[in-house]
Amino acid sequence: AAKHKQIRRGVKEVQKFINKGEKGITVLAGDTLPIDVYCHIPIMCEDRSLPYAYVPSKSDLGAAAGSKRPTCVIMIKPHEEYQETYDECLEEVSALPLPL
Repeated sequence: AAKHKQIRRGVKEVQKFINKGEKGITVLAGDTLPIDVYCHIPIMCEDRSLPYAYVPSKSDLGAAAGSKRPTCVIMIKPHEEYQETYDECLEEVSALPLPL
């Protein structure tokens, strides 16, 4: 997704595109402090039926998104180049239980 420029990084950018109705998988970093920075993002995802998941580290999330800097939230958009892999990830994330 990073190679095809199909990733949204950061709270402001992800929030803006969720509000615009963009579809994708949202991934949030669990070690973000203070939690108030992005605690509204899962609610926005649930309201719009978008899948989301948590990963432990924002540095790992930033590296996975192709960035040198850590990031607390990314949105991976679908693209025909990696549609099969995206569908597998979507299925896995959708099967996860919702956090309490």
